[in-house]
This record gives sequence, C-alpha cells and structure tokens, in this order.
Amino acid sequence: MDDDKTIEALGKLGKALETVEQARGHLYSFHQLTGTADFLLDDAIAALREAGHHEHADRVQRDLLGRNVLPGKWTFEVVEQYDDTFYDVFREVTRDARDALGGGRRHEHEARLKRERQRLSAAAYADRDSRSG
Repeated sequence: MDDDKTIEALGKLGKALETVEQARGHLYSFHQLTGTADFLLDDAIAALREAGHHEHADRVQRDLLGRNVLPGKWTFEVVEQYDDTFYDVFREVTRDARDALGGGRRHEHEARLKRERQRLSAAAYADRDSRSG
C-alpha cells in the first residue's frame, strides 16, 4: 500500500472515526451527568419537604424523578442504540476499508507524518551541529 491517495483517504476515514469516538465520549458524559442529576433530585425533594414545600417536592418527584430523556428512553438506552445503529457500523466499515486497502495498519497516514517530521527534525539538528563544530 504505497498509493499516497489511498493512504490519504484512509487517513480521512480514520479521522472521521476519531471524531465519532469523541462524540461517543460526549454521549457517555451526557449519560453519566443526567444520571447524577436524577440522583441529586432525591436530596432536592427531601430538602423541599423539610422546608415545608410539599407541593413543589411532589411536582419534582412526579415530573422529574426517573424521567425519560427521549420518549420511552433513559440515557443508557440512547447510548446502546447509538452504539448498535451507528458506532459499531462505523467502526466495522472503517476496519474493513483499512484491512482491504491498508494491510490492516492503523494510522498509516500519521506514521508517514511522524517519519517525515522526525527526518526534518534530525536534519535540522545535523545542520545546527555542522555549523557549530
């Protein structure tokens, strides 16, 4: 796989996957933060009751506690559906392209960049050393 265009294309596909990985991380943050907020409602309900605001405590308990974030879904179900219908397929398609076109090597584009940048760095050090000697 020495075809520069193929390596560039696989690099773009890999970058897209990395972006999806970031999005998935944000989705997990959404899941965890929403769950934490739901458990914090227990303290808020208790504090409202203790302060004598039973109607507000009842409303928080009735309208917010354990509420679905989407119709019929808690956040874990959103995460699972994202994984099953998008994330897993994205990874599979990317892996198949990499295996078929890039010999299964991940980050080949970046590996080439690394070699080139380190070559430039070594050349700069060699040039500096030759001038100072």
